[in-house]
Amino acid sequence: MSTLDNRPNTALLVVDVQTGVVAEAYDRGAVIANVATLVGKARAAGARVVWIQHSSDQLPWGSDGWQFVPQLSRDDGEPLVHKRYPDSFEDTELESVLAALAVGRLVVAGAQTDECIRSTLHGAITRGYDATLVGDAHTTEDLTQFGAPSPDKVIAHTNLYWRYHTAPGRAAGVVSTAEADFTGESG
Repeated sequence: MSTLDNRPNTALLVVDVQTGVVAEAYDRGAVIANVATLVGKARAAGARVVWIQHSSDQLPWGSDGWQFVPQLSRDDGEPLVHKRYPDSFEDTELESVLAALAVGRLVVAGAQTDECIRSTLHGAITRGYDATLVGDAHTTEDLTQFGAPSPDKVIAHTNLYWRYHTAPGRAAGVVSTAEADFTGESG
């Protein structure tokens, strides 16, 4: 249903599942296991897996914290997009990577729910992509000391509002890892 022409393919975006990003993440082990399951499902279905890797002053390029968690491994042929902003599209090559792969439908998983996941979902939908969030495959750290809700509530709220998000000619939604389907085509 995407508004992008000739973009029938689906891709899994693995957003910032890096050692330093998820070090203190809520339900870390289960979320990483679910992301690993999604990577396997996407590969088995022939869908592309696109890896997003964040760097910043607090997460320097090449540092131990910048590396992807050891439970996940990127295949050599899978695209890797480096970013410095929460929205994975902002000032990156993600759009050109997805265009070259004829991708119009994105399945999104990773971290942090309240920053990079939300920003990337909104960035995708405003650019014409269908964007599905995997509700049990994203996480965040506890930021209650700064006035944020607890991580479980941040995750639940994001799943709630993305499940009902709408935009003309585009589809949003939330699925579980078990329900994630990489065989469907976008319109």
